[in-house]
Amino acid sequence: MASDGDSRQVGVNKVFIGAGCNRIVNNVSWGACDLVSCGAQNAVAIFCPKSAQILATLPGHTAFVNCTHWLPSNKFSFKAKHLERHYLLSGDVDGVIILWELSLVDKKWRNVFQVPEAHKNGVTCFSAIMVSHSDALFASTSSDGTVKVWEVIFPSSSAGDCRLSCLDSITVGQKPMVALSLMEFPGNSHYLALAMGGLDNKIHIYSGERTGKFIHSCELKGHTDWIRSLDFSLPLYASGETSSLLLASSSQDKGIRIWKMALRDSLGNKEISSLASYIKGPIFSAGSSSYQISLESLLIGHEDWVYSVEWQPPQSSSVDGVECYQPLSILSASMDKTMMVWQPEKTTCIWMNVVTVGELSHSALGFYGGHWSPTGDSILANGYGGSFHLWKNIGTSFADWKPQKVPSGHFSAVSDLSWARGGEYLLSVSHDQTTRIFSPWCKESSLEDRETWHEIGRPQVHGHDINCVTLIRGKGNHRFVSGADEKVSRVFEAPLSFLKTLNHSSPQQSSFNENVPVNMQILGANMSALGLSQKPIYVQASPDSTERNRTEGIDTLETIPEAVPMELTEPPIEEQLAWHTLWPESHKLYGHGNELFSLCCDHEGKLVASSCKAQSASAAEIWLWQVGAWKSVGRLHSHSLTVTQLEFSHDDNFLLAVSRDRHFSVFSIKHTGVNEIRHQLIVNQEAHKRIIWACSWNPYCHEFATGSRDKTVKIWQVEEESSVKLLTTLPIFKSSVTALSWLGIDRQRNHSLLAVGMENGLIELWSYSNTRIENASIEVPNVAVFVRFDPYICHVSAVRRLRWKMGEKSGDPRSSQLASCGDDHSVRIFQIDVVQS
Repeated sequence: MASDGDSRQVGVNKVFIGAGCNRIVNNVSWGACDLVSCGAQNAVAIFCPKSAQILATLPGHTAFVNCTHWLPSNKFSFKAKHLERHYLLSGDVDGVIILWELSLVDKKWRNVFQVPEAHKNGVTCFSAIMVSHSDALFASTSSDGTVKVWEVIFPSSSAGDCRLSCLDSITVGQKPMVALSLMEFPGNSHYLALAMGGLDNKIHIYSGERTGKFIHSCELKGHTDWIRSLDFSLPLYASGETSSLLLASSSQDKGIRIWKMALRDSLGNKEISSLASYIKGPIFSAGSSSYQISLESLLIGHEDWVYSVEWQPPQSSSVDGVECYQPLSILSASMDKTMMVWQPEKTTCIWMNVVTVGELSHSALGFYGGHWSPTGDSILANGYGGSFHLWKNIGTSFADWKPQKVPSGHFSAVSDLSWARGGEYLLSVSHDQTTRIFSPWCKESSLEDRETWHEIGRPQVHGHDINCVTLIRGKGNHRFVSGADEKVSRVFEAPLSFLKTLNHSSPQQSSFNENVPVNMQILGANMSALGLSQKPIYVQASPDSTERNRTEGIDTLETIPEAVPMELTEPPIEEQLAWHTLWPESHKLYGHGNELFSLCCDHEGKLVASSCKAQSASAAEIWLWQVGAWKSVGRLHSHSLTVTQLEFSHDDNFLLAVSRDRHFSVFSIKHTGVNEIRHQLIVNQEAHKRIIWACSWNPYCHEFATGSRDKTVKIWQVEEESSVKLLTTLPIFKSSVTALSWLGIDRQRNHSLLAVGMENGLIELWSYSNTRIENASIEVPNVAVFVRFDPYICHVSAVRRLRWKMGEKSGDPRSSQLASCGDDHSVRIFQIDVVQS
């Protein structure tokens, strides 16, 4: 809690984080603590598979996060039953490695340290083993051509410090390694085996003592393309002794190979002998033991690059978790949009594909990785669209894998967002060329009354980066206008399937459909094969015409399957979102000569204002559009460069515009007839020394704020519709101001909160009120910082938009929700509670 001078306190809580996963191999890790980590732009996102919610994003990296790895990972969950602290490694494209600590007691995260002199270029892969509860070894590889092996000693108490030492640095030449796996040798735990593979199509085996240098032992040839993933099993037991080790490898040659590393003395043992054991392979020594590696099996089944292979996590066979057994089960993930589980057939011991799951959506391009849950009953994939895909085996006597809910979000910078007029949902747009809808979903069967937020729709899937959006206020159906890197704005209207879904997501707000047309006939929308428009699907469409449209394409391979819009009774999974939740496009707004940049709608839902990218006064004009007729009713000239944000005053009498030319403009807007408006430029004034990125009106009067790259926020007042005066300037911020949003608290005292978002990702709330000077009839503004958000719930890159939840259904202004979006690919919602103490 934080307080200001008028005895008010404010509490800030994270409600929701929506973000996509970085689209790269080795980015995701499932830990023994049953949490999943992944890189989300420069942040490390942590989500809980059980609740399908992102719990936190860890700030610390200043570059794109490539890979993450838990200590202990799911492979060593049998050793982690009594651990109070778990650790996480993350690496980025600048070669930086950070170690994080999670306390399971209070769920708090801590940045332990940044690994010194890690790598000169991007980190591409981690592999680690838990030697004991307090000792771990991990290897890291980088595009700088080095592989490094580290030892980290964990403290015995929460007050202690971790100790790190570099055991070895291996130079691999001009063809870097992109896959690693580290494991103890069977029957010789003092020596470690390090397998690495990469661009030379070979698997290189290194051996070394726990405290010494690693030497090159042998090469394994067989793959005909880049090695993309390696994973050692735990040592296998035979006759009570550990005698062998299995290594799974996958490649861009679409194949998976299983290699067996066995003690030479045990090769002749009939109990573990197989045909593969007699295939001659390389022999090498590690300490006093000698080992031979042979090809155990070749798995062919995928139709595209196999990006990952992973052994099913060992299961504990003792109460204390010391002993375990390794299930002979491998999970593979491929760019052919499938994951497969492979197991040896009981009688012939031939490895077979026993489970295949995947994504049927035509818009996906495959999976970057597949991961087991610590218990082995769930499998997770991360896809090309920054999405997660989770399946759980719910069968008892037989395998029955069913898709589960997962977090979702944009996989590129989120440029704008807008609340529904009653606050039922939040709409966001992104440079990933999608528009997404996030809404709270109440669980009727849950004992908890706390709602959870999920993505419930993807109304627009476009071919251009989307820069701006505004939802239409006022009466009528749900509509929005979006602007992308094209010269036309597009208008979308909610179909019947979405309106019914919204009734399920927010049953307590079911009265919102009161203004929907009775004769709603549009069920959903389809994307045309060669265009950018989304065509409506009608309720009464005949099956014959649908089937005929599917087969009329000249080239059937290029046709796009029909969407099947439906009423959703639970939060949808990625396959449903990607294709079956589109909204039909109703109008196009032509007029601008360049790419759209900013949009806004007035509070009565009568006008929409738009601007585009501009380097001249003629291109920087603002267009006004009449809602409903969707025709141009005004062109406002004032600026010479791009207008970066537009906003109507809360009484809709003024339109505020801020620009790259460092000026702001205020226009008076008056409706003179049914379809006519009169607009007039009141003032065009230079306000800042650098680009003005943001603006926002005071909800109670004609005061507004502007925020700039010069790190300042200034508050202005419109006087008598003819001039504007500067009221106050906030203290200089630590970073450029990129987003502003104003919330009213107390109209009588003109008390309000101004949310300020910055380029460094941080958010602050400032208290604003008027103080009357004694013995005088004038009031002066009183501005003070109210609260600074915790960096662990803030963005890690520039905040692009802030929006307070408005409308008659938004509730008490003293308990409000603030939505934000930014360059870190995330959409966030915060609960702000202001109390009188």
